[in-house]
Amino acid sequence: MKRLTPFLYCTLAAFAAVAPIYVAPPQAVAQQQKSLYQRLGGYDALAAVTDDFIGRLAADAQLKHFFAGHNKEGLTRIRQHVIDFLCVATGGPCAYTGQDMKTAHTGLGITDADWDLSVKHLVATLDKFKVPDKEKNEVLTAIGGLKGDIVGR
Repeated sequence: MKRLTPFLYCTLAAFAAVAPIYVAPPQAVAQQQKSLYQRLGGYDALAAVTDDFIGRLAADAQLKHFFAGHNKEGLTRIRQHVIDFLCVATGGPCAYTGQDMKTAHTGLGITDADWDLSVKHLVATLDKFKVPDKEKNEVLTAIGGLKGDIVGR
């Protein structure tokens, strides 16, 4: 019996380590395992968000000059780069083949005010699509980290 006691303690400790997984409701465990990409609704959802977001930027009096001079093919390419970038940034299966953010935004003269206005449009877009606060904050955190590469170039 004395030899069995340490074995039982080790076994109980091992089960205690994994017990929270089995005790948690299956739905909660599945939700924790899903990527942000999946929780946002996947590729089609990101494409819809991108279309609305770019539409807001292009219609804004302060920001529309960033889209001037692009033909339809150029705008389509920008759209695809945004979708692919968001897909990768949220843990999706896409490949982003565009330039890094510093290179892509150099020479555009994007100001802090432009950035802030763009973020407001992004929040409005996410609200329109009823993105839950947790996911919205994760998207804004991911995008926020890019500010230094985009503003003032």
